[in-house]
Amino acid sequence: MGTMNPLFKPSPLPYQLPDYANLTVSQFREASLTGMEEQRAAIEAIIKDAAPATAENTLTALELSGATLTRAQNAFWVVLAADATEERRAVEEELAPLLAAHYDAIWLDDRLYARLVQLRDRADAGEETLDEEDRFNLDDLIQQFERSGIHLADGPKQRLRELNSELAALQVDFERVLLDGRNSAAVHIRDEAELDGLNAAAKANAKSAAEDRGLDGWLIELTNTTNQPILADLNHRETRRRVLTASLGRGLGGGHDIRQIVLDIVHRRAERAKLLGHPHHASWVAADGCARTTEAVSDLLGRVAPGAVELAGHEAEQLQQLLSADDPTARLEAWDWEFYAAKLAAKNAVDPVELRPYLEFDRVLTEGVFAAATGLYGITFHRREDLVGYTPDARVYEVRQEDGGPLGLFIVDPFTRSTKRGGAWMTSIIDQGRLTASLPVVTNTCNFTPPAEDAPALLTWDNVITLFHEFGHALHGLLSNVKYPSRAGTSVPRDFVEFPSQVNEMWAWDEALIRRYARHHETGEPLSEDLITKLRASRSEGAGFGTLEVVSAMLLDQAWHTADETELPNDVAEVEAFERAALERAGVASDLVPPRYRTCYFSHIFGSQYSAAYYGYLWAEVLDADAVAWFEEQGGLQRAAGDTFRRELLGRGGSIEPMTSWANFRQADPDVTHLLRRKGLGQ
Repeated sequence: MGTMNPLFKPSPLPYQLPDYANLTVSQFREASLTGMEEQRAAIEAIIKDAAPATAENTLTALELSGATLTRAQNAFWVVLAADATEERRAVEEELAPLLAAHYDAIWLDDRLYARLVQLRDRADAGEETLDEEDRFNLDDLIQQFERSGIHLADGPKQRLRELNSELAALQVDFERVLLDGRNSAAVHIRDEAELDGLNAAAKANAKSAAEDRGLDGWLIELTNTTNQPILADLNHRETRRRVLTASLGRGLGGGHDIRQIVLDIVHRRAERAKLLGHPHHASWVAADGCARTTEAVSDLLGRVAPGAVELAGHEAEQLQQLLSADDPTARLEAWDWEFYAAKLAAKNAVDPVELRPYLEFDRVLTEGVFAAATGLYGITFHRREDLVGYTPDARVYEVRQEDGGPLGLFIVDPFTRSTKRGGAWMTSIIDQGRLTASLPVVTNTCNFTPPAEDAPALLTWDNVITLFHEFGHALHGLLSNVKYPSRAGTSVPRDFVEFPSQVNEMWAWDEALIRRYARHHETGEPLSEDLITKLRASRSEGAGFGTLEVVSAMLLDQAWHTADETELPNDVAEVEAFERAALERAGVASDLVPPRYRTCYFSHIFGSQYSAAYYGYLWAEVLDADAVAWFEEQGGLQRAAGDTFRRELLGRGGSIEPMTSWANFRQADPDVTHLLRRKGLGQ
């Protein structure tokens, strides 16, 4: 292929969108390998430059050094996560340790570190002028070198390189086994009576899933979380039990046992933390976030967990009453919770079955998600059917400024497939940056139930919240206004990154917007005012369960990553006992409310970038609840409020210390009482 590889230079397509219609897996591989070589050569040139360090010959040069590698990896990762074919997975497995070694070669290079320190010294002495973004970038880079082990002796440095390489490979292994295990754990149904309660579209999807695997009957495929959305609809109690049991049992034996990978990961992380001067991995992670210390993390979780346990207990009593009405001898089990919670919601508020026909995907996206962004920021969205996204199902939208000028591209891939990672996420294919004059290309990838043939794609209310949430991340990327592309959008600490996305969820509940996007897919009839009132009133429904399952997962994450090597299990048979003991110590162990993710399918912390940082969702929710209060003070969905939020928070990305950005926006420290009030957990 040689220089014919299109990833060797910016794409000529609008907004530098990669030419996904023609790109091959081998081109991603070649561009990644070549990109690593190019970056090392460029960094050597920076180091050997005889001229004194300046912003241009050091900061700018370092920023531009990885252009090919970044272009290739950003383009590859999003398609890999959405459609992990065997060929793509093989390339990922090959590249993971090579990339880890490549970045170690950069972050452990004493000469490059010295060059950056020289620039800082020259700036401090008034010999070089740095603007605000230059200075923050420089100081943060130096800090990252120090966090990465630049001051270690040669022996520990070599061991650090080995650990980083091994961890990179192990995380890929975890994702591979997890995906295969999730597919393998699908529940095969042969008797249609066992699917009682499912609508025609859900049955058609289950039938199609079975046919795809050469099976008769129906196949209930699992999502990434412990609780499965389908449990809310299944009348057949034994089917509910089978589905949840299959979900909880993932990775715990058989051909997809993932426990040894988990142990290998946590032991290596613990060893690496000690090398880097921290008592455990969680300490190393927290120091780079807004929390700063694991004590601060524990304090927040400790303030929320007891109230969540108590509230979930009250909810369980209500659900037991509903179950007893159906079967006086039955005792509430975990697989009953979603089913009777849906019944309770229908009794007290809105029946999810009644609501769903009003939540058609395209309308929610355009008249809800996009409309909120237009109302707040003046931006508009225009379908580009001439452009091809990263999967055949992906839809491409051009985003324009209020004056019609170009802002970027937004790509959404909404529906589940067997080769897609579980969950929902945002990525950036092209980062905004004034230095490179690049405009953002961002994506949302979700796992909504695909429509049956010739039928509309109808969402659950949870799906609607997910869509608004992930688009909050997309807005962080789209509205970025920074100098350095590496600082764009979501390039912020892990416990801050969820804040803009969680704030964006508030607009799903906006009455005026609901009237726009919640319309019956057949008649166009809007959701009735009575149902809108009930829907908004239901916002705190299930708060105990929802908070407890998430906080339990956060505490489980902290348990694995605050343990000393001597405290971690060494045998796979001890994994479940470690998990149970951790939850019991934290006072959140519950057979009725298992963690949102158990250890063996906790992709966030073992296959992704949230290790010891899953607490960040709650930390960000403190900021979110406070920001929602601010928006309400400003009159809700108003352009003036949107402009302030865009200027002070979304636009700044990672070009400024995040809590400084918060202070500029809110003019006060975050107030946790807004979150406690939202969750009904008192003060």
